[in-house]
Amino acid sequence: MEPARCDGPSAPLDREAQFAENAARPLPHLLDEFAEIRRDDLKSLRLRNLQPEDLERTGTHPAFGPVTLRQLIATWTAHDMAHLLQISRTLAKRYKTEVGPWAQYLSVMR
Repeated sequence: MEPARCDGPSAPLDREAQFAENAARPLPHLLDEFAEIRRDDLKSLRLRNLQPEDLERTGTHPAFGPVTLRQLIATWTAHDMAHLLQISRTLAKRYKTEVGPWAQYLSVMR
């Protein structure tokens, strides 16, 4: 089977673009949007009814070369976890003053 191609844009990814794009949007709205997008993505993934052998299928990433569907889904999962960590830190920092001297012991405050 021929590997699938993942031909992304030729311009480098702007990893900071979301800050400018979402600066004026309220946090509750952003959190709701995150939850909705993830719910829809998971529903779409479930509808594909993937079998264990499907996870070993490969595609070609423009920078990394051959990658498996298993790696792509694991990366997607870790990416979502990174967002959850960012959300936790953003919410925790709102309490930095209130927790006083304990802030130095709470890694979520860093």
